[in-house]
Formats: sequence, C-alpha cells, structure tokens
Amino acid sequence: MLFRVVWDQMEACPYLPDKVARLPLRVPPRLLTAEELDIRLELGERRSGRMVYRTQCPSCSACEPLRVSVPRFQPSASQRRTWRRNDGVVRLEVGPPEVSEERLALYNRHKMERGLSRTDEPLGATGYRAWLVDTCVDSKEFRYFVGDKLIGVSILDLGRTGASSVYHYFDPDEARRSLGVYSVLREIAWCAELGLDWYYLGLYVRDCVHLAYKGGYHPHQRRIAGVWTDVAPE
Repeated sequence: MLFRVVWDQMEACPYLPDKVARLPLRVPPRLLTAEELDIRLELGERRSGRMVYRTQCPSCSACEPLRVSVPRFQPSASQRRTWRRNDGVVRLEVGPPEVSEERLALYNRHKMERGLSRTDEPLGATGYRAWLVDTCVDSKEFRYFVGDKLIGVSILDLGRTGASSVYHYFDPDEARRSLGVYSVLREIAWCAELGLDWYYLGLYVRDCVHLAYKGGYHPHQRRIAGVWTDVAPE
C-alpha cells in the first residue's frame, strides 16, 4: 500500500530535552482494514488523525513501542486497588469518537492543569477533530462517567488481533481515582472480552515521566531494535 508522506522534518523532541526527533507523517490512500492496522501496529506505528507515523530519529532510540499481552495480563497489587476503588462507581460507554464543548473543556483542563501542554493556547474544535475524531481506521471512544458526569475519555483503534490506545484524558478533580490506571485496566478487560491478543500502549520512554509509567503493566513486550522483546518486571 502506497502511503503519501505529508511531513518529514527534524524537530525538537517532545519527550526528551536536547534531543532531535524525526516523526514522518504518512496518509494511507483509503481507510485501513482491521488486518492492515494489525500490520501497522506490529511495525511499531501509531496513528494521529488520518495519518500514521513511526519514530525515525537520527541519533536516539529511546522510544520503544509497548504492547501488553491481554490473555496473560496480571495486574499488580496497586492496580488491583485502583480497580476496586472505581469498579461499580465509574460507568463506561463505548461509541464513535465525537467532538463537543464538554470534551474540549475536559481535554484542555487535563492538558493545562497537569502541565502537559507546550502552549498556553487551548485546543479548539478543529484541532481536536483533526487529531482524535478524524481517523483512517476503526476507532472507538471510551467515555467514563460518575453518575451523569463525564470524567474521562479514551480513544482506541481496533484491529483484528489488537487494540491501540491513542490518547486518554480525565478530569483533574478526579485525580484521586487514578483514572489513567483504571482506564488501562478497563480497556484491557474490554479487549479480553473480544478475545484480542494485544493492547498497544504507545511509546515507552524510560526517562520521560509521562511515558515511563507504561512499563508497569505486565507481561508486556517492547519493540527494541525492530524486534518485539519480552520485558521482565524491574
């Protein structure tokens, strides 16, 4: 399949200071099938909007795609406590990705109040749609509620044998619930119900606090030097 390259330049690394990154963005000629998405994920690729990418940095290999084995997953003691804290209280709905004022407000609060934004400008509806709603695969939106209040949103891409977590954001006022952890646990459970093999958690970077947490879900593999490798708990 011929992908059209729409961006391929060196830029400042979004994860590590003083590093240069190369993340070529490519657009497929049509929507990808579930089987084709599995192939992209196996190659360590990610999706952003209607584009796919894989890090190809000139002098750094810190980014390692990570995937959790769904059938063999064993939550840690801390993860089990998080599950018990939220199970039966937090309600999940699954549907197509959407953009709304409620989602935009929640997304921007999460980015700003947790220090995740590289700009002071909030993301608008156009940018949100281009990144999290427009897609080239079968994407699902996971909506987390307490009562009727939306407290978290995840976007997942669904393949035939695996699902890929694109992004998760939550209400900072609900931080005590550890919704980032609970969403991973709930989504792995959802994948298990579908009989999927892998839950792709995106990029792991040991020295980036916002990405290193992914190494806490076991058993998992990381794609190191182009090979999916089993990684033992540290």
